[in-house]
Amino acid sequence: MNTDRPVLGIMLMLGFCVLAPFGDAVAKLLGASLPLAQVVMIRFALQAIVLVPLIWITGRVWRTNARVFRLTLLRTILHIIGIGAMFTALRFLPLADAVAIAFVMPFFMLILGKYVLNEEVGSRRLMACIVGFCGTLLVIQPSFTTVGWPALLPVFVALNFSFFMLVTRQIAKETDPISLQAVSGVMAVILMLPALFIGEVMDWPFLKSVTPTLTQWQLLLAIGVVGTFAHLLMTWSLRFAPSATLAPMQYLEIPFATLLGFLIFDDLPNPLASLGITITVASGLYIILRERAIARGLAAKTQPPHLA
Repeated sequence: MNTDRPVLGIMLMLGFCVLAPFGDAVAKLLGASLPLAQVVMIRFALQAIVLVPLIWITGRVWRTNARVFRLTLLRTILHIIGIGAMFTALRFLPLADAVAIAFVMPFFMLILGKYVLNEEVGSRRLMACIVGFCGTLLVIQPSFTTVGWPALLPVFVALNFSFFMLVTRQIAKETDPISLQAVSGVMAVILMLPALFIGEVMDWPFLKSVTPTLTQWQLLLAIGVVGTFAHLLMTWSLRFAPSATLAPMQYLEIPFATLLGFLIFDDLPNPLASLGITITVASGLYIILRERAIARGLAAKTQPPHLA
């Protein structure tokens, strides 16, 4: 049975777009002082610590078949790689730039949704995605010559998370989101522990562990809780709407990231970037209004005719 509810999926994705930049901002604050692998490890450990007791309290049971288990493991590996690459990019790039460059992702998602999932990609959604991307270009004003190789990391993040969301879409309607995130957290910890051990033995700085200060522990707690809840919203959104529908909505991360960049790191966009943010927000709002109109039209068609 088709359980898609596009408007609900869009609103859940909007919540993700608000919270995700907060996690990125905290990661940028931590990036200069803690090893990358340790930050990623603690982020997933906190995800497991928060959600595993919740599963027990609510009586959830994560039963699955071999196919879903394999896809969940693949999803977890993609999640680790994507977060690690994004956290690395944030060490070199301004917050808004790193987030904005990653927004080649909706194009990847549209292509994957159309040719892998056989989802319908209408001309209006495609046009909104293109307009939003044009706004993104105005925001980031990229200069790979001055930034160097780290500017390519958000592009890799975009491709990686496109596959991540594709896999999530494949299993979202077969699993409970809280249970899925809890299991993913446990899987990530199991996968990361050997990496940290090898880093200690081989004395690799990015894989080593140090003792965090009280302030760093507070920031680590924030990144774990915010990241966990944000990805719960993203997982829920994919239960109710196709990835091609949600793709343009994620452009709304850019204005939130720009605001945080200004408040925390004193990065203020210039007038051209401000124009880009306006275009980006407008394209996202258009998608909300468009899906609402479609949902109302479908509801009107399914209502029984009034008796005379």
